[in-house]
Amino acid sequence: MNRVWAEVAADVAVSVEVRAEIGARRWSEWRATPAILPDTTVVEVRVNLDGPGSVARVRMGAGRGERAARVSGGGYRVFATREGLVGRTTANGHVITKRDHFVALPSRRGLAPKDAGDYTVRVCAASGRCEWAPVWDVGPWNVTDDYWNPPSVRQSWTDLPQGRPEAQAAYQEGYNGGKDGFGRRVLNPAGIDLADGTFWDGLWLTTNAWVDVTYLWMVDGARGTVRTADSTLTVRNGPRVRATAVGIAANHARPIIECQVAGDTVTGTYGSTNLWNRLAPGYFVSDAYVNAGPSPTC
Repeated sequence: MNRVWAEVAADVAVSVEVRAEIGARRWSEWRATPAILPDTTVVEVRVNLDGPGSVARVRMGAGRGERAARVSGGGYRVFATREGLVGRTTANGHVITKRDHFVALPSRRGLAPKDAGDYTVRVCAASGRCEWAPVWDVGPWNVTDDYWNPPSVRQSWTDLPQGRPEAQAAYQEGYNGGKDGFGRRVLNPAGIDLADGTFWDGLWLTTNAWVDVTYLWMVDGARGTVRTADSTLTVRNGPRVRATAVGIAANHARPIIECQVAGDTVTGTYGSTNLWNRLAPGYFVSDAYVNAGPSPTC
């Protein structure tokens, strides 16, 4: 099964989005119906109401269609701004707390459910500090700009190259008359918003800056889920509790685990272990705080 459609009866404008389970702890991006998805036996549905009203019925159908193009990507350098907005509610229903840890991207296609890291990014500052954080909000500037996708599947502004946010093109090159999708004059080239904790504590930023972002759901590899009693897990430059802190993995984030190595014994959410997960060369977290399957030895 890879083609899904929906019939809706409602007294308000409604959009229906679907995504496919494509492996352990991994989902395809959301697509508006009718949609062509990767081959799957499990589909999740999201119904969005454009204003107050009610939905009487949603009838789903599935079948065979043309094979979905395989989409891959890696990392891009984009301009990051601080989101702030403590006390406001994000697009997935999370209420923003002081020094929170998540990011916003300008498309709902990569929006994770509340308290989940289905769509996680690795965002790194020029200093080398990195944070692994879930995508819990939509913005900045646009809401249909999945710029990390190639033009063949990008929702809007398909004449821009993969990795170039519309806001960046508008600000730097006068694209779309220098305006965003709502007709507003673009005042900075932002392609990602960072929650305050990600901005200040994860990356040690003091002002808006260019960062390197990897969109991890587009990258193959084993992954685990970070679960801590606190909001974050310290990332260190070696498998030792006294190794230098080089970043943060936010609670609920789903980082890719390159391999595991023995190190200091740590007691955490999942018991005691001397195994450490390498998230990238020089970036390690204790497996005591990561729900993951078997990984190769480093």
